[in-house]
Amino acid sequence: MSSVQTLVVKIGTSSLTGTTPGQFALSTLAGLVETLCTLSHQGHQVVLVSSGAVGIGCRRLNLTERPKTLAMKQAVAAVGQGRLMRIYDDLFSALNQPIAQVLLTRSDLAQRSRYVNSYRTFRQLLQLGVIPIVNENDTVAVEELRFGDNDTLSALVASLIGAQWLFLLTDVDRLYSADPRSNPDAQPIISIDRLADIQALKAGAGGQGSAWGTGGMLTKLEAAQIATAAGVRTVITDGRQPQNIVKALAGKEIGTQFAPSPHPGRARKRWIAAGLAPTGRLYLDQGASRAILRGGKSLLPAGITHIEGDFEAQDAVVLCNATGEDIARGIVNYNTEDLKLILGHRSEDIPGILGYAGADTVVHRDNLVIATDTDAPEGHGSLQ
Repeated sequence: MSSVQTLVVKIGTSSLTGTTPGQFALSTLAGLVETLCTLSHQGHQVVLVSSGAVGIGCRRLNLTERPKTLAMKQAVAAVGQGRLMRIYDDLFSALNQPIAQVLLTRSDLAQRSRYVNSYRTFRQLLQLGVIPIVNENDTVAVEELRFGDNDTLSALVASLIGAQWLFLLTDVDRLYSADPRSNPDAQPIISIDRLADIQALKAGAGGQGSAWGTGGMLTKLEAAQIATAAGVRTVITDGRQPQNIVKALAGKEIGTQFAPSPHPGRARKRWIAAGLAPTGRLYLDQGASRAILRGGKSLLPAGITHIEGDFEAQDAVVLCNATGEDIARGIVNYNTEDLKLILGHRSEDIPGILGYAGADTVVHRDNLVIATDTDAPEGHGSLQ
């Protein structure tokens, strides 16, 4: 492990506010800021993903519960975001640490040019010694392009910038076999080394978190799955003990740690796997599924049996086998209407069916990511 690390730290609403909705637990926040400043001054590159804008907006507007409609949430977030950054700026400035506000929507990571531009902005800020503070741009995000929770956002940012660590700070010290707040027999989970183990935990995880947060343990497991597939070691630990970040970096067994994939995919394939929200599903016959999974082949129209969704060319779609199991994700070369016309046909028949010479492949192998893709690592230093 190199001495200088790039790390993403996500703190949730429950850790920021404790038992008082909309009001910061300043001792926790001050401890986190001090820890991040220490790491930055030591040469580490740090990104903070912070919830709290909606909670602060609710307090400023004297609302007693979290907004339920998207429009109301966007309005409340607009009120709270400025106050959130004011608090952070005051605390970081006291320790002479420059910060930057970065607001993202899913479309910023879904469009390749904006994804690359976001990457370059993050890299430039980190090279300047700035700590970017990231939140979802609630004010402009539309429902179908929302991250949904900052756990997912933090994992995607960690994948984007090629971080070595992702810390998900929450209101428990680690994962347990059951909720330790209600089950005294719950057993701690110290480490998880395989993707299959994450899948098993997801099957038994609960739903949403606290009334004022949006992320329960399920979203954290999903974030860990995204991050570890991108080669990022992920840690779930207590947000009230921010010094745990330093201990984990020093090799201590802190929280629940998820081992990173030893062979993360190329940057472009990480973007396809994590940055793109799929808009449709393609069901494949047995031969096509085998060719993709075992032969590393492109998807041809002859192997498609059924289509779901309404998508355009260059959108992301999920590829499923005959039983409906997700096996891959890729960028499709045809829209829904045209693909319905050519599915089941040979590639050489496409011009005669559509009246134009389209691509021979429906999803080219260069734009296709297997669910268990283990491409040889090519480093995190560039976007391909």
